[in-house]
Amino acid sequence: MDKNGTMRVGIIGAGWIAEKAAITLNGMTDCEAYAIGSRSLEKAEAFARKWNMPKAYGSYAEVINDPAVDIIYVATPHSHHYDVTRHALLEGKPCLVEKAFMANYRQAKDIIDLAYERKVFIAEAIWTRYQPCVGIVRQLIAEGIIGTPRLITATLAYPMMKKERIFRPDLCGGALLDVGVYALNFVRMFTDAPVATLDGHCVKSDKGMDLTNTMTMVLEDGIVANLQSSAMCVGDNTGVIAGSEANIVIDNINNPQTITVYKRDRVLVDQISVPQQITGYEYQFSACRQALIDGLLEPREMPHQETLYVMQLMDDLRAKWGVRYPMD
Repeated sequence: MDKNGTMRVGIIGAGWIAEKAAITLNGMTDCEAYAIGSRSLEKAEAFARKWNMPKAYGSYAEVINDPAVDIIYVATPHSHHYDVTRHALLEGKPCLVEKAFMANYRQAKDIIDLAYERKVFIAEAIWTRYQPCVGIVRQLIAEGIIGTPRLITATLAYPMMKKERIFRPDLCGGALLDVGVYALNFVRMFTDAPVATLDGHCVKSDKGMDLTNTMTMVLEDGIVANLQSSAMCVGDNTGVIAGSEANIVIDNINNPQTITVYKRDRVLVDQISVPQQITGYEYQFSACRQALIDGLLEPREMPHQETLYVMQLMDDLRAKWGVRYPMD
């Protein structure tokens, strides 16, 4: 970090997620959008001009090797996470890797093992895990407002038919790694009970990628979770935690803004708005900065074991569906 304690972020990949990160970092005081790396120098320079970034590089390696970069934000497609992240770790650079963390559990375990071996910080950038909503909902459950949790439902769906990568196995396409991962994490954020049984179904593209899917889990604590995700439609994107006395409704599992508690017969108990945000990404950058200051190898908000657990669930679902990537 610089002398003022500002964490300088090197972004790898110049797509729309990278743009959202740049917008976020430009609105923060203790983190900086410092460098952008693309396979095209022209694209990197245009990105840097647009978002007022000091450095632009025409290769990923140059960002990783810049000594002023404190952390690498990996914003490439899922299929490229492994190689980019491994390179960064071997150079001793901390990483914040976009969700889904890797293409599969094997890659995820290999990368996390390497990070521990090299004593380098690494985190999965699944932004909802870092947001204030998590603590608010956990507190409501702990206070017993909804009684005993029994059922969790969640949907996340966006029409992404124009995104070529969604249909390509070589880019780890499909809905699961792109949006289904949020539904699975929605469950894991509010209960750490192991999954006793896992089932699901999907509709696949002609190249074998899951385009719309359902996931059902029975947890060892007796909770049933029914989840859906799709890259082909406009979903309501809500999540519900239903208890024996009341339920909690989260308006958007991808970026929660409102948390509402209802008793039986839809009697309103409480409605809570989350704090005003830049984009919602700021929490993951702040968490990484604090973890680096504290000398941690993982963020408190998204432990490595949780990343690995969700990656294994997605591997198990893909095995049931017959959805495969070249790197499996």
